[in-house]
Amino acid sequence: ADSFLYYVMPFIDGETLREKLDRETQLSIEDAVKITTEVADALHYAHGEGVIHRDIKPENILIHNGRPMVADFGIALAVSAAAGGRMTETGLSLGTPHYMSPEQATAEKEITARSDVYSLGAMLYEMLTGDPPHIGSSAQQIIMKIVTDEARPVTELRKSVPPNVAAATVKALEKLPADRFHSANAFAEGLADASFTVPTMGALGAPGSDRTDWRQRAALPALVLAGALLVTTVWALTRPSPAALVSRYQVQLADDQGLPSSNWSRVAVSPDGSRLVYVGPESRLYLQTRDQLQATELPGTDDAWNPFFSRDGTKVGFMAGIAGSGEIKAVPLAGGPPVTVTDSSVGGPGATWGYDGFIYYDHSGVGPLRRVPVTGGPSEWIGTLDSASGEMQHVWPDALPNGRGMLMTISRGAPGEQGADTDDIGVLDLTTGEHRVLVRGVYARYAASGHIVYVTADGVLMGVPFDQDRFELTGTPVALVEGIGVRSGGGGVDMALSETGTLWYATGTASGLQREIVWVSRDGEVSEVDSGWIEDFGPLALSPDATRLAIQIRKDDGINIWVKQLDRGPLSKLTFERANILPSWHPDGRNVLFTSALANQAALYTVRGDGGALPVVLLAAERRIDLARWAPDGQWLVFQTFARPTRDIFGIRPGVDSVPTPLVATEFIEGQASVSPDGRWLLYTSDQTGRFEVYVRPFPNTLESLHQISTDGGTNSRWSHSGREIFYENGNDEMVQVEVLSGESFAVGEQRVLFSLEGVVGLRSTRVVSRWDLSPDDQRFIVVRNRGEQRPSTLVV
Repeated sequence: ADSFLYYVMPFIDGETLREKLDRETQLSIEDAVKITTEVADALHYAHGEGVIHRDIKPENILIHNGRPMVADFGIALAVSAAAGGRMTETGLSLGTPHYMSPEQATAEKEITARSDVYSLGAMLYEMLTGDPPHIGSSAQQIIMKIVTDEARPVTELRKSVPPNVAAATVKALEKLPADRFHSANAFAEGLADASFTVPTMGALGAPGSDRTDWRQRAALPALVLAGALLVTTVWALTRPSPAALVSRYQVQLADDQGLPSSNWSRVAVSPDGSRLVYVGPESRLYLQTRDQLQATELPGTDDAWNPFFSRDGTKVGFMAGIAGSGEIKAVPLAGGPPVTVTDSSVGGPGATWGYDGFIYYDHSGVGPLRRVPVTGGPSEWIGTLDSASGEMQHVWPDALPNGRGMLMTISRGAPGEQGADTDDIGVLDLTTGEHRVLVRGVYARYAASGHIVYVTADGVLMGVPFDQDRFELTGTPVALVEGIGVRSGGGGVDMALSETGTLWYATGTASGLQREIVWVSRDGEVSEVDSGWIEDFGPLALSPDATRLAIQIRKDDGINIWVKQLDRGPLSKLTFERANILPSWHPDGRNVLFTSALANQAALYTVRGDGGALPVVLLAAERRIDLARWAPDGQWLVFQTFARPTRDIFGIRPGVDSVPTPLVATEFIEGQASVSPDGRWLLYTSDQTGRFEVYVRPFPNTLESLHQISTDGGTNSRWSHSGREIFYENGNDEMVQVEVLSGESFAVGEQRVLFSLEGVVGLRSTRVVSRWDLSPDDQRFIVVRNRGEQRPSTLVV
């Protein structure tokens, strides 16, 4: 209506079935059967239209004037859309544990209408008895019971349940889909048919079962005794050897050789489990063997992160430099200098030594995995992203021993936003380039026992059987350990698994890092903004008058935008969803611009800086939108988009242009764009030379000329407010000031290093775009400072 899109839903004046059950615990048999029959009628229609609900539960049944209505088909439709309409082929395990069918709980590929029949049967069971068929202290325990245990007969818990209702409930809850009712309508007919029964009713304690023939009753003890003797004999002949005990030790590293703070992975174990390589002091690699008390520093491994062993255990690969523009190197453990394998814009989240002569790695925080021969040479993309499900990048690879597959984490967040509860563990088929989702998690490794060991976003270590040849899970996930450290931002996990079954891991908090906000002068002097303000901070933006700070903060309820009154003023929350990132101010200082990553296709929103109104959509584009900044005149908006596997820069004049204008759109990765104060020049970064450097083009006619500013690596570039300077971070993690010469054409003068970011604020390997901003007089920087881990890591083997 008048270009405004809206959605109308009916208002249901009543309550949910959950609320009714919470109030009454058990319903009358008549009400329970009536509700089940009417819900079955709704499901029968939905199934006839090809839609499987997948999440039938009391919370999704709305009672309107005494009649149940089935709500929230969102999961069904979202899964169907993500699978291109092939809803039964997704292999996803969705739904609520108490009401999941066994095939849902085990993430089977084929999910049919009979799964909804099971969930409806479970709901009827609860309406009759007061509890679902299977209960437990954790989701894992409930799922295990769903798969392995039979539910107690309803007549044991409520003798007044009619035999046909008890029989229909039993049939709806059969483990095998083929043994259940073939349709929801057939379930309703069984409930209405007083003569309906199932072959096993005699074992259910139903009325009438006490009339069993006396000879059958007399024979039962004898059969039980014979069965017991048979089981005892078979057990004595075939009993397995006692299971090996699990040995767990806390590892104490030498005081001057401990684990430093890092956003990435810090440990790797040799294939035989005898040696550990870890990132130690000064971000150098250390080798700890199990027969030595002291670790040995590996020479030439400065600025290292994400170590990984070669398959023969003779070399250690590692990433070096700055995430996003780093290198992959390999150092021989027998001695010798490291050799550079590739310097093609190596990202942060992970690398692995394949079984096929390649090293697989994350490329600059965007796109699918990349691979390079272990001997060096040209690199190439491997696999594709599923844009329909919001995949942003494939990270943390782990090669499967069959040489045909690769475990990986599928991230749906922007660069620097790994480790979220929207991440999945997937498997990539190296022969076809196709991949599939296996289970929800943030980091996984393959175990030689035929399992995947993976970590969830809340730090639980899980294990699940896995067939590496069919690329399929073959069992139910089981929780192993709690308290695994998952570092927010990069999603780094310290977990390494040898081929002999030795597992190393580090405990810690899920959010990983504590940060504070500080002022830094041009000569590197640091002063506090608010000494008591410590959070998991992300990108920030200083208001034009420097009185307020808009900042991204990660908390348990998600990532949101906040505004802080400087200095030591109140803190206000501007957004209230789970994934709102990258704030920037309008030049008038009244509104804050940010990206919302709630949908697969992130949009730009604007919200009043005083929190006096809800956010509104400013721009939604065909491509996913990321970092955006206003030009100083408030007319142009420049932003970067993801066109997998690249990033491009666009501009638009809201209210004037209907379509964004491409400003820098090449096969390379461009971003972090901003317009000069006089509106004539566009500053941005690009990896067109193989590493990120800083460039300037005319604005808005960007094709007229190109000027390279940095030569030793460059990221996070910004204009001074005067327009006479440019600031950026070089490849040595230093803040650089560039003089901009006056004149009609663009030219720069002297460049000089101001201070070391690593030395002053400890941002090595933890930096994300927009982690600093400039004061209006260009004399101070407001910076996110890393205070280290919230809780020291404990290394366990």
